[in-house]
Amino acid sequence: MTDHSQKVFIVDDDISVRDSLDFLLKSVNLESESFRSGDEFLAAYKAEWEGCILLDIRMPGISGMEVQRQLSEVDCSLPIIFITGHGDISMAVEAMQLGAHDFIQKPFHDQVLLDKIQAALALRRETQDEAEQIRTIQKNYSTLTPRETEVMSAVAKGLANKVIAMDLNLSQRTVEIHRARVMEKMHVRSLAELVKLAVKLEG
Repeated sequence: MTDHSQKVFIVDDDISVRDSLDFLLKSVNLESESFRSGDEFLAAYKAEWEGCILLDIRMPGISGMEVQRQLSEVDCSLPIIFITGHGDISMAVEAMQLGAHDFIQKPFHDQVLLDKIQAALALRRETQDEAEQIRTIQKNYSTLTPRETEVMSAVAKGLANKVIAMDLNLSQRTVEIHRARVMEKMHVRSLAELVKLAVKLEG
């Protein structure tokens, strides 16, 4: 099933490469959009785009490496797969160290490229899911009262209700009530789940 929210963005100055990649992607029901230069892609780029980027490492004008650098500056987290020539391996390795997802060397087999693209799209979906989960946790956390926030922090550190009551100058029963409300508002049923959420919030 095609995920129409995702697209493969092709950035290559060679029209024959762009056309062949467009054709290949359409043959497996993947949407694509092509750009003939790094400048053209950066001018068109929108933060809400989803998918991955196929980026030629060597192009006239702005290079693929420079495109990667500028995307990083605007916090673009779309996975980048660099298309490299024979002499570009050291550049591709450097690009990987700077956060690129993968690279593929010309000439390449169609299936090898498709496998890399599918892996990049799967990674992006996981990232989207994780980001959505964090937003939900933060939304739930914002509903806690200041006292409930204190109790959640203490519970997540593994402190017993009796200790929390002494630290916050509350009765143990009041701590139990706050703790129950925290669990309800954060939509968790166990201490382990609450600790996990607390770790995600800190991250």
